[in-house]
Amino acid sequence: MQQIKDSVFSVGANDAKRRLFDELIPLPDGTTYNSYLVKGSEKTVLLDAVDSSMQDVLLNNLDELKIKKIDYVVAHHAEQDHSGTIPAVLDKYPEAKVICSDKCKLMLMDLLNIPEDKFIVVKDREKMSLGNKTLEFIYTPWVHWPETVVTYLHDDRILFSCDFFGSHLAKEDLFFDDAEKIREAAKRYYAEIMMPFRTIIKANIETLAKYQIEIIAPSHGPIHTKPESIINLYKEWASDEVKNLAIIAYVSMHGSTKGMADYLEEALAKRGVAVRKYNLTGTDIGQIAVDLVDAATIMIGTPTVLAGIHPTAAHAVYLVNALRPKTRFVSIFGSFGWGARIVETVSSMIPGLKAEVIPPVIAKGLPKEKDFEALEEMAATIAEKHKGLK
Repeated sequence: MQQIKDSVFSVGANDAKRRLFDELIPLPDGTTYNSYLVKGSEKTVLLDAVDSSMQDVLLNNLDELKIKKIDYVVAHHAEQDHSGTIPAVLDKYPEAKVICSDKCKLMLMDLLNIPEDKFIVVKDREKMSLGNKTLEFIYTPWVHWPETVVTYLHDDRILFSCDFFGSHLAKEDLFFDDAEKIREAAKRYYAEIMMPFRTIIKANIETLAKYQIEIIAPSHGPIHTKPESIINLYKEWASDEVKNLAIIAYVSMHGSTKGMADYLEEALAKRGVAVRKYNLTGTDIGQIAVDLVDAATIMIGTPTVLAGIHPTAAHAVYLVNALRPKTRFVSIFGSFGWGARIVETVSSMIPGLKAEVIPPVIAKGLPKEKDFEALEEMAATIAEKHKGLK
């Protein structure tokens, strides 16, 4: 528990030991479930409740502040890492009402069995007085669920931004004045959660530009005391600009595809293309997501399994399609023994990737001279496509 401004407190939980989020996203630095308390002269509001696994931390923090009454609980987002402890808060403070969007209300009724009469639905840009403090609720759909809102505290110029501008980073330091200090964690969070909605994110950044924001308090990670720093990073990441970076993501069962990946890496590097090569069997998929924020090209390397692509490669291709990066070029390479539908399988799995396809290179068995020549041609084509990129 820590004070942010007069009568504004951080009361959430630090989960430094958690290593997997949604049973999917690796958490090398743990995470936090941020919750904030604002005490007005007439009303008290809790903004977000923590994951249910950490409900004792939140409730103990409220006890430390000697909070006898909570009038409102703002649910920015229905996902349980934000809302899981709302039922426990309502049990402890039965007079409290849940403030949220219309879509969030329906989700919370389904996810947490909160009775309908406990809700107050607010409209976009609706304001609410706490006495000497005023909240404004701003709809920000698809950042990153359809029901999401953020809250602006006018008097203190604080934006409680939900998942927007967050990071999975469990640090004792609550405040950061320069997002560059947590750039890697913030970029990873953006890549894994926000990147599919980058066009919508750009529009929401424009919406928030109308507000004088001195502090951004997200639902995960540190609080930003110089908000322009993290906002500028988001503008960069969400832009249409790509960099002179090619990703090689491969899996190899008997060495053929690995040999092609190694050759391709060298062929690109000698032509001035920056390369990040990942063996998918031992790679943190989140790191690939980070590189996808900037990469102009991604190449998937896979052997055949039952005439299709290797399951590990399929997992990576599925995630790439789901993240919808701004990657401009994509290609496929690999090898087969008795049957090959590599190209057809991968192509059918990436409808969300609006990228130009560079002709693939598929070897029968060990790659031969003609296959290496084809890889040289692929590298030359990619280098030409990358001309002018920094």
